[in-house]
Order: sequence, then C-alpha cells, then structure tokens
Amino acid sequence: MERRREGKVLYHAIHDYTIITLAMLIGVVGWNLFLLPNHIPMGGITGVASIIYWGWNVAPQYSFFVINAILLIAALKVLGWRFCIKTIYGVVVFTLASAFIQKYAGNFNILADQKFMATMVGGVFMGTSVGLGLSAGGSTGGSDVIAAMIHKYRDVSLGNVILLCDVAVITSSYLVLRDWEQVLYGYVLLFVLSFCVDHIVNSLRQSVQFFIVSKKYKEIGQAINEIAQRGCSTLDGNGCYSGQDIKVVFCIAKKSESSIIFDLIDEIDPDAFVAQSAVIGVYGQGFDRFKVKKRQSVKKQLEKMSLEENG
Repeated sequence: MERRREGKVLYHAIHDYTIITLAMLIGVVGWNLFLLPNHIPMGGITGVASIIYWGWNVAPQYSFFVINAILLIAALKVLGWRFCIKTIYGVVVFTLASAFIQKYAGNFNILADQKFMATMVGGVFMGTSVGLGLSAGGSTGGSDVIAAMIHKYRDVSLGNVILLCDVAVITSSYLVLRDWEQVLYGYVLLFVLSFCVDHIVNSLRQSVQFFIVSKKYKEIGQAINEIAQRGCSTLDGNGCYSGQDIKVVFCIAKKSESSIIFDLIDEIDPDAFVAQSAVIGVYGQGFDRFKVKKRQSVKKQLEKMSLEENG
C-alpha cells in the first residue's frame, strides 16, 4: 500500500511538471511570435518585460527573470517553498525557452499587418499557457504572486488584485508606445486571456457522478478503487417495479476518468444500469479544497453573540 501511494505521488509530480513545461512553451510562442513583435502590451511581469524591451531594447527574457526572481525571493519568506517551487520551475522554463526563440526567431513576425488577429491568437496562446499552468499548480509568477502575498494579510479578492496590476501595466505601456490604439489592443488581449484561463481551468476541473446498478456491485466497486483509484460507496435501494432489493454503487470522479470507469463497468457487467451526470463542485477527498471567504464582520458578530450568551 505504501509503495502504491509513493508511486501515485511520483506519477502526479511527473504529470504536473510535464503540464507546466508544455504550458510555458505555449506561452513563449504566443508572447515572442505574436505579441512582442506587434507591440501588443499585456499585464503581469511579461507586460513589464515587454515595456522594457520596447523602450530600452533590453532582452525581454532577462528582465522577466530578474523581476520574477526578486518577487519569488520575497514570496519564499511569506508563502513558503510549497507555493513557490512549481512557479520557480515555470519561470526558469519560460526564460530559457524565450531566450531560445529570441536567438533563433527574434525577427520573425507573424500577422504583422493584422494586429487584431495577432491579439486574438496571442491571447489564446497566453490564456492556454496560464490555464494549464494553474491547473498543475504552477504559473509564470508576476501579479499572481503579488496577489497571493497581499491576500495572506488582507481579505481582498485575488482576481481583483491581479486585474488591477494587469490594467496598470497595460495602461503604462503608453509611456513607451505613445499609441492609445496599441493600449486598446492590450485591453482586448486581457479579456481574451481571462476568458481562455477560466475556460481551461473549469474544463480540467469538471467532475461527474455515477450511479451504477449491478448484481456485480462488489467487483465494480473494487475495480474502481484499485484501477481507477477513485473512492465509491454502496447504497441500499429497492426497485419499485420489481420489488427487489438492489445495491447502487455511487462514485464521483474527474470527467477525464469517465472512460476508464465505463470500460471497467463494461468489462465486469455489460448489463449494468449506469447513470452519469455532471456536478457543479466537488470538495475534499482528492478534489478541490473548500473555499470559504471569512469576513471580519461575521467574526465580530459571532464574538458578540458569544459574549452575550456568556454574559
């Protein structure tokens, strides 16, 4: 059992770092081939690095790495290694891949005469990169690190902090570009990027639930536990038409695991009755963590009620 657990941890680690690597490479393509050559500003540290590149001709990968390094040193003290390790890996991969593209394809400009299309395509690339990175617990650093540090000490929305940082960076690009049309492209890029991030993160986190009625419920439950590595429960039921007692296997799994579970059911009992449906949110036991926003006013009200009861 212990060996299986260690193997599962190793598998998840390899899976996460593979996804982060792929995500960073996708982002590098979008940034270096679509956004930088067409002078389309974006938010975060990549946006700051772009402004430095356009204004002072400093290689964007260098300023990107240095600024992120400073932020991550501060984040290590505030947030700890567990939060930062995957972000550090993502920043290193993004920096090295950007240096490679700048060296061998720095003058290559895709969609040079179609800046709106370059904005759309670059936004999809960057949104896909950020979404995949976040789904695996990593990122390119920047505004999300700042937001996480602020959120630790202040009850503010992470999304609002990131949005404010991105809008500020995009607006400040006017100081270098001297063109409000380019700044507007940056705002459009921010919208496309946010849409892609939400879509990818929500898609990868989708879960489904199964209700399985079968005489071979024990074999099916054991296969789901050991092969699909998902927990399940057996519910007692009664068939209204037949009047017979039945057993129902109840299971919740990731949407990507549905095909494995269907294959197991079909192999064990092809005549099983299966109902599958999507669920909005699943928390705990290998799924998402509870996200409860604690408001100071509620705490004060509870403390007041406690004092009144004791007084």
